[in-house]
Amino acid sequence: AFCRGRIVRVPKGPLIRVVGTEVAIPCSVSDYDGPSEQNFDWEFSRDTDFVRIVSTWDSTFTSEEYQKRVGRGDIKLRRSSNDAVELVIRNIQPADQGRYKCSTPSTDATVQGNYDAEVQVKVISDGLSVSGSKARSSTSLRLSEGDSFKLRCSATTTSPEHTHLHVTWQVRSGSSWRDILSWTHEGKFQPGPGYEERYRSGDIRLDTGANDTYRLSVSQASSADSGAYRCLVSEWVRGVDGSWQKIQEKSVEIATVSIQRTGECSWWAFNVSVTERDSLDLTCNITTDRSGIFQAEVMWYFSATPDDTLSDAQLLLSMDHDSVVSDSTLISLSHVDRNSYRLLVRDVDVEDSGYYFCEAAIWVPLHNGSWHKVVERTSAPVSVMVTALEPDYDVFLNASKTPKFSDDPTELNCRITNVQDTEANIRFTVSWYYRQRLPGDDVVPEELLASMDADWALLPGDRGRERIQNGEIILSKKSADTFSLRIQWTSESDRGDYFCVISAWSRHRNNSWVKSKDVASTPVNIFWATQDYTLTVEAVKLKPFFVAGHTFEMTCKVSSKNIKTPRYSVLITAEKPLADQSSPNGTTRIISLNQDSVVRLEDWTDQTRVDGVVLEKVQENEFRYRMYQTQISDAGLYRCVVTAWSPGGGGMWREAVNGLSNPIQIDFQTSGPVFNVSVHSDSPTIYQGEVADLLCIITMEGMPLEPDDMSFDVSWFAVRSFALDREPILLASLDRRGIVTQGRRNGSSELSLERISPLEFRLRVHGCEDHDFGNHYCLVTPWVRSATGVWQREPDIRAKPIFLSVKMDVLNAFKYPLLIGIGLATAIGLLSCLIGYCSSRWCCKKEVQETRRERRRLMSMEMD
Repeated sequence: AFCRGRIVRVPKGPLIRVVGTEVAIPCSVSDYDGPSEQNFDWEFSRDTDFVRIVSTWDSTFTSEEYQKRVGRGDIKLRRSSNDAVELVIRNIQPADQGRYKCSTPSTDATVQGNYDAEVQVKVISDGLSVSGSKARSSTSLRLSEGDSFKLRCSATTTSPEHTHLHVTWQVRSGSSWRDILSWTHEGKFQPGPGYEERYRSGDIRLDTGANDTYRLSVSQASSADSGAYRCLVSEWVRGVDGSWQKIQEKSVEIATVSIQRTGECSWWAFNVSVTERDSLDLTCNITTDRSGIFQAEVMWYFSATPDDTLSDAQLLLSMDHDSVVSDSTLISLSHVDRNSYRLLVRDVDVEDSGYYFCEAAIWVPLHNGSWHKVVERTSAPVSVMVTALEPDYDVFLNASKTPKFSDDPTELNCRITNVQDTEANIRFTVSWYYRQRLPGDDVVPEELLASMDADWALLPGDRGRERIQNGEIILSKKSADTFSLRIQWTSESDRGDYFCVISAWSRHRNNSWVKSKDVASTPVNIFWATQDYTLTVEAVKLKPFFVAGHTFEMTCKVSSKNIKTPRYSVLITAEKPLADQSSPNGTTRIISLNQDSVVRLEDWTDQTRVDGVVLEKVQENEFRYRMYQTQISDAGLYRCVVTAWSPGGGGMWREAVNGLSNPIQIDFQTSGPVFNVSVHSDSPTIYQGEVADLLCIITMEGMPLEPDDMSFDVSWFAVRSFALDREPILLASLDRRGIVTQGRRNGSSELSLERISPLEFRLRVHGCEDHDFGNHYCLVTPWVRSATGVWQREPDIRAKPIFLSVKMDVLNAFKYPLLIGIGLATAIGLLSCLIGYCSSRWCCKKEVQETRRERRRLMSMEMD
């Protein structure tokens, strides 16, 4: 059996440490009971007996031998978590070599596992020596950009153990040291962060030499290489578990390196402003303290942002160190003198506004005739602003047609006036805006109706898109300086402020059009006084008293105010009692008549009375509803829902206001019988293949009825689950006329539904399968014939479900497969025997020819 218990862990020993260094021995505990924070005791032994060092919970635990060191903090416990601590020994000495035991007091309910662990610590002498070249202190080096330099350090160890050295060259340009390149204790080179590319290119190398020297070589020095350099050496040893442990570390500063800048790029000016169509002239000056032969490489960049990293900059022109210039039509680059380079951009455009950079590199020849790049500089950005040639014009908006009533047309004209300083490369477009006017000082953002692009293509806005596509809003250009907006049928939602914006577009060098100016007109207010619509609907019951089977009749009279030439649409609704709600919200839509006098049946589902409801228009404001042969199920509250419509644009009707009439109640007082329904089965648990009999039994209370005066619609349903948490499935139904309808089923079993007595109906499931299980119930709709001979429908009655279980008959399930298997085995055996006999009789027969021997009898002696 697997047993769990407390486990105390310390590192696998021996732990090798150097004298004089700080030692931290971790100890952790797991799989324990009790509080989450555990306590620890540490003891030490050189031979056999253990001496108590320190404890996390008992201040008197420390023995007299260690009290001074613990009091000075030379030995202490450092908790890293609730279940782990570290024993820290500062300035470890050879006397501290021995076995250390970590113990945990028990907080468990039962004693299981280990409660202490030991580790061996071995203290060795310090044999690591690190020094600079020629054992001198750090020196200072002053170099120029592009120069190379080398630094050396020596590192040796005389440790009695098999240790490995890890050498790292570091530089300090601020307050922290950065790793340049390392020779790891595993014999691998590892460049520091940011030095990977220079290491791969060979600009930074680390070489080993005689006398345990390590040499750092740096080529192509830059200003970022300035700082103090040191050699950091650490000593590592491999533990018994294969992991590496650093036992000590030493460093020595080698030199301080100062890199002087050898070149700069500068401008005559840092902010330049030019006018569109003029030329842009920029000069880049290169200064360097280098003497002798060198060549400059110049590249010009353009960027929309002043980012000197040139990550998103565009290269305009370049000149390499052989004075070869890249080609361009409108941009030229020339060498003015030895240190000056000129950039000329002709016919500037607004798109030329931004930041320009000059990047220069100094190349010097090598002894083999090739050229070597020693330094590269990027100038500060110069900001260039290109001022566009804007035309001068005004915009005037007026309303040539204003509405007096709803659905009247509105027409606005936007005109361009006082046009000055325009060229042939200027064109005008218009944008139309609408702003709703609110009472007070509330500000509503404007909404775009439509706009035009530079090619005069119409761009509908969100507010006007649908009406523009339908032709209700027409936008046109009447003349070169006049744009018009026409609303064919203005509604109340169109009331508000309208204004237009005229945009001027300029053609650029690449034949593209760029917007140069926008001028907005003064708003024009479209408004007319209106009164609120009112609509009153009154429902009247024409026959105050009637019984089931008679005709129900009511009228709806409508009156309205402030609606121009209204028409009405009428909807008849019924609110049934809670026990007979066919609609989720309790309201059933029966029949409707629209404003064009078209009648439509809504949710009327009684197929036997399709023509049983009528809605007609008596007068322009009066409607009559009739329901023939009323049933008890028709009881409820009936209302007229009326909608007033006014003529809209384009021959359409617009909804004005809605109204709801008072309710008219239909209530039947009946003293007829009360029906109850139940489901019964003699065998609710059957086997596969058998027949399941389910009986739907109807009982009657109260006034008895003759069998000919009552009839029933019976429907059987099944829920395929133990709980009634799924949708019921219709199995079969029998209406009161004796017509049986079966539901669509995926199973192979057959169903039959029959009436076996006036109040009993039987459902049979033939050849039951396992998927025929579940809760089964019947739903009964009684029909009762009144004294007048009219059949009345009673409310539906649902029986309590009965659960049908289908089991598998193991004997019958294996009987036929077993018989078939025996028959097939017998047939195959006989066939094999027949084939064997035929093969031996005809196919394998051989003819053997025997040597004929003469048969002669011996002659008698007498005959001889």
